[in-house]
Amino acid sequence: MSPIKLSVCIPTFNRDVFLRRLLAHLRDDLDLQFPYEIIIADNASTDGTQAVAEEFIALGMPIRYYKRTVNDPWAALASAYLRARGEYALYLADDDLLIGEPLAAAVGYLDKNPDVSAVYAPWFLHDDIAGRDTAQFYHVDEDTRFAQQSFAELFDFIFERHVFPEIGVYRTATLRSAYVPREFCFWAFSYLAHFLDVGAVTFLKQPFYRSVTRSTLAANREQAGLGEVLTAWDRYRGGLEYLLYYGAKRGRIAMTPEQHVKYEQMCKVFVLNRMIVAMRLWVGRKDFIKAYELYVRIMLGGLGNHDEMKAIRASLPLMVAVQTFARQVNAAVGIRRVILSKVVDVRSLSGLLYEVGLDPHIEVTAEPATHSPDHMEDTAVFTGQDADRRRFIELGYMPNLVFSEDDLTRELIV
Repeated sequence: MSPIKLSVCIPTFNRDVFLRRLLAHLRDDLDLQFPYEIIIADNASTDGTQAVAEEFIALGMPIRYYKRTVNDPWAALASAYLRARGEYALYLADDDLLIGEPLAAAVGYLDKNPDVSAVYAPWFLHDDIAGRDTAQFYHVDEDTRFAQQSFAELFDFIFERHVFPEIGVYRTATLRSAYVPREFCFWAFSYLAHFLDVGAVTFLKQPFYRSVTRSTLAANREQAGLGEVLTAWDRYRGGLEYLLYYGAKRGRIAMTPEQHVKYEQMCKVFVLNRMIVAMRLWVGRKDFIKAYELYVRIMLGGLGNHDEMKAIRASLPLMVAVQTFARQVNAAVGIRRVILSKVVDVRSLSGLLYEVGLDPHIEVTAEPATHSPDHMEDTAVFTGQDADRRRFIELGYMPNLVFSEDDLTRELIV
């Protein structure tokens, strides 16, 4: 029996439908001309994951299946890597796809370059419903090799091209020491530091991985990595600092006071750009309050002239103010009605309130002709004129549930 060349490592948890689709794809589309294995690390699934794996094993696919008793995402992938018999290992999400020919080329590159510990490549964002690639996550003009411990050159490459080394094929011999938990330092940058410490690394031009953004199986599913994009900017900084620390300790980066200031600024700019991406995504989720928190940090960081910052500046204060009011009303127990007073377009504002999260069971109305004391304690009020607030309080409405426009906007500084 020929030695196994590549271990395709698939962690999964309660995604039997996705796993079935993936294994069928690997069976029908991969067509690798060398021995490979598929390691399924089941993270204590309670659905039909094991049955799916056994079904494809019975069809003759080179699958080894392991089931954990406790759900631990890091341990599942670590287990797959540690169980790998292949000379090389590759992570594959259970809802993504591989591209056989460029993957084979990446393996061939490692065969020809035994001093290279890992090869990375950009990846396609793939709309499975439309059946097409929609974008590519970062670009490499030509295959680019970094000699062992060339930390400064690699850091500049990452910064200039905004590279995220998340998709790669690794020599399994390096994973025993490189693949360890990282909480505060983004895993992809910190693992890259280890791979570069023990050997050369190469970034290939051609993608061999498709990250499925919209799936025929569940169009609105949330990708596992999205949470990091939304919240992990400070871990990104930690990962870059981890890489720089290794370079400094190995004597490959002269961390003079001047260089230290330079690298601090580069880390800052890199992270601020990731925060802009996160801000855009929070706006897309209609969480304008979180977007505003990021806006404040980005402005202070010095990227206020970024095109996306300019585009959002005019609309953000209104959306934050309306959402703040909606959340205040939702937080107050027992509110059944919202009165909008001195508002030009009650219908539009009420629609906006529901859009940004007002509880749909709360009725929104214009100011009534008469005010019933029976409903004052379960009613919140918004008035477009600050001077009008006193009138509602004198009528008997709860003082801290009568909001003026000034209450909601005076703390918003753009």
